Amino acid sequence: MTKIRKLLDVLTAPMLAITFSLIVTALILAAFGANIFEVFSKMYDYGTSTRSLTLITNTATTYYLSAVAVAIGFKMNIFNIGVNGQYRLAAMTAGAVAGWISMPGPLAAVVAILVAMFIGALWAGVAAWLKVARGISEVISTIMLNFIAIGIISYVIVQTNIGTEVKVNVRGTPKIQEGARLAGYALIDPKVKIYGFFFIAIAVGIIYWVVLNRTRFGYDLRASGLSPSAATASGVNSKRMTIYAMLASGAIAGLVGLPDLLGKEFSYTLNFPANYGFTGIAIALLGRNNPIGIAFGALLWAFLDVSSQILDLEGVPREIVTIMQGVIVLSVVVAYELVRRNRVKTQQQNVGKALAGAHANVSTSSEGSK
Repeated sequence: MTKIRKLLDVLTAPMLAITFSLIVTALILAAFGANIFEVFSKMYDYGTSTRSLTLITNTATTYYLSAVAVAIGFKMNIFNIGVNGQYRLAAMTAGAVAGWISMPGPLAAVVAILVAMFIGALWAGVAAWLKVARGISEVISTIMLNFIAIGIISYVIVQTNIGTEVKVNVRGTPKIQEGARLAGYALIDPKVKIYGFFFIAIAVGIIYWVVLNRTRFGYDLRASGLSPSAATASGVNSKRMTIYAMLASGAIAGLVGLPDLLGKEFSYTLNFPANYGFTGIAIALLGRNNPIGIAFGALLWAFLDVSSQILDLEGVPREIVTIMQGVIVLSVVVAYELVRRNRVKTQQQNVGKALAGAHANVSTSSEGSK
C-alpha cells in the first residue's frame, strides 16, 4: 500500500499539470475558432507516424541529456542555468577536434565525446569556483558564462583557421570524417535513422541512477542538497560536493550537442541548434529529477515539438504548443507544491492518530492495573 501511495505521489503532480495545460490549450484553440478535437487528433496522427516517431526519439535523446545535466545540479540544490553555453562550447570544440584529427573512426568519435565532456565540465567548473571561492550565485555566473561562450564561439568560427565554409555562406568547423559519425540505425522508419547517441543517452541515465542511489557519492550529493549544515556535521565537505556536482553537470551538458553533431550536422556552425539547456530545465522539473520521469518528460516535449508541425497546415499557430509547454512548467511547480502540502497534512494526521491510539492504550492499561 505504501508503494502504491508513493507511486501516486510521483504521478499526481505531472498528470495534474498536463491535464491543466490541455484545458488551457483547448480554451485558446476555441478562442481561435479551431476545432479542438480535430487539432488534437491531427497532432496525434502526425506525431505517431513512423517518421515522426524517429524524429521524436532523436529530439528526446538531446532533451534527455540536457535534463539529466540540470537534474544533477538540482539534486545538490544548484541551478545550473549554463547548460546552453556549456554544450555549445563543448560541441564546437569536439567538432573542431573530430574534424581535424586523423585516426580510426570509432576512436575519433570517442575522442570527440571525451573532449566535449571535458570542455563542458571545465566551463561549469568556472561557475563552481566562483560560488565556492567568492560566494557568487551560480545562477548569475552561469547566465553570464552563456554569453561569454557564445562570444568565444563566434570569434573562433569567424576569426580563426578553425572556421571553414561548410555550406554556402555558412562557416563552421571542418566536416567530421564518416568513420567518426554516429549516424544511427533505421529501426522505425527505413528512410530516417535513430541517432547512435540514443544508446549512449540510455547508458547516461542508468549511470546517473546508480551513482545517485547506490553510491556514497550520490548519498553525499543528496545530503548536501537537502541540508548543507547537516551534511557538514556528518563529515561531508559541502563545498567540495558543490564543485563535484557542477563538474558532473557540466560533463553531461557537454554531451547535449553531440547527437546533432555526430548524427546529423557533422559540423558545428553558427546555425547550430540552441536553447536545449532551458528546455532541459523544464523537463527536469517535470520528471522530478528521476531518470525515468525525465525520459517520459523528454518524449512528451519531443512529441509536442514534432507534432506541432502539422498545425500550420491546419491554420493554427504553432506557438500554441509553446504556450502549452509553458503552462505545463508553471502547472507542475504548483502541482508539486499542492501534492507536498497534502502529503505533509496526511503525515500529520497519521501521527495524530498514532499518538491518540497510544494514549488510549496507556489509559486502558492504567485502568486495568487499578
